[in-house]
Amino acid sequence: MSSSKLNIVVYGATGFTGQLVAEYLAANYRNGSLKWAMAGRSKDKLAAVRDAIGAPSDTPLIVADASDAASLKAMLAQTKSVISTVGPYQLYGNELIAACVESGTDYFDLCGEPVWMRQMIDKHEAAAKASGARIVFSCGFDSVPFELGAFFVQEEAKRVFGAPAARVKGRVRDMRGTLSGGTAASAKATFDAVAKDLNLVAILNNPFALTPGFEGPKQPRGSKPAYEEDLHSWTAPFMMALINTRNVHRSNMLMGFPYGQDFVYDEMVLTGPGEKGEANAKKVMALNSEKTGPSAPKPGEGPSKEERENGRYDLLYLAVAPDGRMVRAGIKGDRDPGYGSTSKMISECAICLLRDTPDVAPGFWTPGAAMQGKLIKRLVDHAGLTFEVEK
Repeated sequence: MSSSKLNIVVYGATGFTGQLVAEYLAANYRNGSLKWAMAGRSKDKLAAVRDAIGAPSDTPLIVADASDAASLKAMLAQTKSVISTVGPYQLYGNELIAACVESGTDYFDLCGEPVWMRQMIDKHEAAAKASGARIVFSCGFDSVPFELGAFFVQEEAKRVFGAPAARVKGRVRDMRGTLSGGTAASAKATFDAVAKDLNLVAILNNPFALTPGFEGPKQPRGSKPAYEEDLHSWTAPFMMALINTRNVHRSNMLMGFPYGQDFVYDEMVLTGPGEKGEANAKKVMALNSEKTGPSAPKPGEGPSKEERENGRYDLLYLAVAPDGRMVRAGIKGDRDPGYGSTSKMISECAICLLRDTPDVAPGFWTPGAAMQGKLIKRLVDHAGLTFEVEK
């Protein structure tokens, strides 16, 4: 591959999240340390965003549109990898995936749409392996901290128990920040697609939707509030578990089942003990349905800079040994999950594959399986995440 090529193109750089990704790269990878460009449908809008975020005036601007195959091909000819923030991907992502697979270009997105992801894997996996393309889905809050949380706690389980645990729990202890308009739109697009084709319901409801050819054991449904004795707390359903759990099982398969083929994994929100905890669990459940309803944010809408910087999240990971012993790990992010932290994570995923794990084989990957501990190190060093073993 030519050394004169760009390292990364941010496709969709005029959208809300794309602009944050470009702003992060401009602020953190200056002075030619990374060759990157901004791409979108309008050169004028790209130039306005470039100036607004303080990117260097010589930052390349590329006009490309999903409805124009020639423009996508021309964009990909200039770069080793592309970050796509243009969702819902099932509506706007098919052409770019196909073009990346054909040209052997690496691809990163923020997809939380398991039905579409499975369709793309089935359709393009063989061609990606042949062309050299590495396609990496779900490089934002869904599902990087969750995938890496499972990986991190399993590394500790191996150290303490002598083997990984067949049972891991992911629990959300705290989360401050609004859902992105893109996430809400992706959920709606998925439900609309399923309503049109009821055959997709089976994929959507299957915890092993992203492990073609492998069906593991029965998994907890996580669909209603429950009291957990070992945590002395009520728990509520976590709306992102629908995608995260699928990605964690895919990672396990892609890595050769280090967690075992009998691995059981779920995610819930901790809401506290007693009657108050139970009431909070019911409140979380009610809020979940509102987040994708008519009052949900629209694509391109999102929180202010202040809201992003005041956001955070705190996840608890538990690996449970057969004799009941547990190891605990905490994973924290220093910005709101959907935007502030996500824009940093997807940028560092692309840089990690490029610089730290360049020998990853072609095909369709999860960030956790492709980059493992190297990605944890990069996110700790650059993206404001912490991973700690807890007593």
